Amino acid sequence: MIRVKKTRASRIKQGDIFKDIRYIKSYQEKRGVYEVDAINFPLVIVLTQDCDLEQEHNQRLKNIDAEEKNHNNYLLSILVAPLYNFEHFSGGEHLKDVDLEIVEPKMENFNTGSKSILKKIKQNELPRYHYMDFPKDIPIIPSVIDFKHYFSVDTEIIKKEKNKKFVCSVRELYREQISLRFANFLSRIGLP
Repeated sequence: MIRVKKTRASRIKQGDIFKDIRYIKSYQEKRGVYEVDAINFPLVIVLTQDCDLEQEHNQRLKNIDAEEKNHNNYLLSILVAPLYNFEHFSGGEHLKDVDLEIVEPKMENFNTGSKSILKKIKQNELPRYHYMDFPKDIPIIPSVIDFKHYFSVDTEIIKKEKNKKFVCSVRELYREQISLRFANFLSRIGLP
């Protein structure tokens, strides 16, 4: 079981979990009207390194009273990954309501095959996935991160919404494990 903090910090931290975060797939202008195609994810976890988030926060505080502003440590966006309901994920239904421009957006159904794959996912033995089981006092059901599904959120937007969308924060030891597994997955040698 993962350990979390229920109190939010004064800044965004690696391992923070937020609810109702929007991913902008695309936008276009048609005759003066902007059309936005977005996906709303019920839960996401912040993957951006905490040292970068802290330096960015501290730089903004210094710039408040500074005559010459320094934007060297500012972040354009914050990297996050969706948390998927494990039950929906294991049945391949976690992206059912997401328009992936295919006729029937169905992911792999792990329930129909060997139960050993689900066991490996729950034990974090498959590099692509990270399983998270939360304490009973946290309103999150067992979830999984798919390291192939990550995106960035505008820093200013998430900062404005952080107070009302904060759910909890993964404790340091656990967030470092997630970060390391994410980095290892991204740095794997891609073979055809």
